[in-house]
Amino acid sequence: MSRSVLSPLMRLLIPTAALALVGGGLVPSAGAMPVPATGSSVVGSLPAGLVDSGDAPRQPAANEEVPDWSGLDVTAGVGLPDRVGEPVDEVPLSPDLGLSSADTQQRFVYSTVDQHGEIAASTAAVFLPQGPSPEVGWPVLAWAHGTVGLGNDCTPSALPRGERDAAYLNHWLEQGYAIVASDYAGMGTPGLMSYLNGPVSAANVIDSVAAAQSLNSVGPALSSSWAVIGQSQGGGAALHVAHAATERSNDLGLDYRGGVATGAPAYVEELVLAGSPSFPPVVLPTGLNVYTAYILAGFREAHPEIDLDSVLSDEGRRIADMAETACYPALADALDGVGMSRAFTAPIKSVPGLEPALRTYMATPTDGYDKPVFVGHGLLDIDVPSPIGLILNSQMWINQFVGSNEQVDVHWYPEDHSGAMVASMADSTPFLRSLFA
Repeated sequence: MSRSVLSPLMRLLIPTAALALVGGGLVPSAGAMPVPATGSSVVGSLPAGLVDSGDAPRQPAANEEVPDWSGLDVTAGVGLPDRVGEPVDEVPLSPDLGLSSADTQQRFVYSTVDQHGEIAASTAAVFLPQGPSPEVGWPVLAWAHGTVGLGNDCTPSALPRGERDAAYLNHWLEQGYAIVASDYAGMGTPGLMSYLNGPVSAANVIDSVAAAQSLNSVGPALSSSWAVIGQSQGGGAALHVAHAATERSNDLGLDYRGGVATGAPAYVEELVLAGSPSFPPVVLPTGLNVYTAYILAGFREAHPEIDLDSVLSDEGRRIADMAETACYPALADALDGVGMSRAFTAPIKSVPGLEPALRTYMATPTDGYDKPVFVGHGLLDIDVPSPIGLILNSQMWINQFVGSNEQVDVHWYPEDHSGAMVASMADSTPFLRSLFA
């Protein structure tokens, strides 16, 4: 299915809608809002005096936590089969990294693909609920994690789960679902995790479910029926999974049922493509600075043939370099108060070949969903600003009535980015139950 193509007007509105959170007072304003140039697809240039470039980026502190590989350290590489979705090795997950509502907990490495189209390694964790498994096996939820960083030090299966994510995943275990949680290729394995690269993240998640089916420890206890759940970066990955899962998982012997995506980023490429020495003209919330840095680093690594560095300032290149290794807390401290306009020496769209490549890399599909999808967003979200969620959710919802989506359930919550994920469980629990009925 083709992705929805935004009109020039929509491409104009998305950056300004997101920045309206700043101009509207939800985030302290640091400068004047831009006036879009008539007929342009990007925000017009501003005089230097109207651009608040904020602070200079600081050197990030060392990452706080040391990864615990549970005896399975494959950061230097591992031998791989010539097919995707195959397990390579597994070990019991260190108890300190487990979930309180799980019975069996394993860490494993499996074959998938990377952003360069090559067979690659990814790691994952799998958790089984307590009690005897059903005769047909536990139904599986594939968990697509949110933004934690790009480098090995940030690998989710090698670190304790945060309080929010642990509570969320324990809830699903208590509902009788097994959980397969991919780290995505490049985290804890060679290479760099390809941040917000939807097609690659989707392949990594789907292949993790297939590989888990063949694990000696838990494979016999797993059903072939599965769904995807994801938050933030993982919400975007979950939508890409939902878009590709039926065909890819059928090829792998799986039965895909549907998906849940909360706080999903979309049209972020429009914000990035507006980047220039005068955009953004204000200091953005720290989370948006961090996401931008990870996007620059991930896209630059995925497309070495495109000279992104040619429009990055010395500070911009340093920001992208830092993003390759600094986990979220360290990078957030380094970029708090930084105006991201200082990262650019020229409009990013001026780089030959960059715009179509970035759209392919990041664009979130709004049609082509052949199984039910649940999307939830917070009205107070400034990490993935609510105007962005409104546009995405509306397009997906409308498209079900013209036959290009099967079923789209849209839910809004009077919460912020994390709060909406927690609040959504009241609605996503019966939604998922219906998929496996």
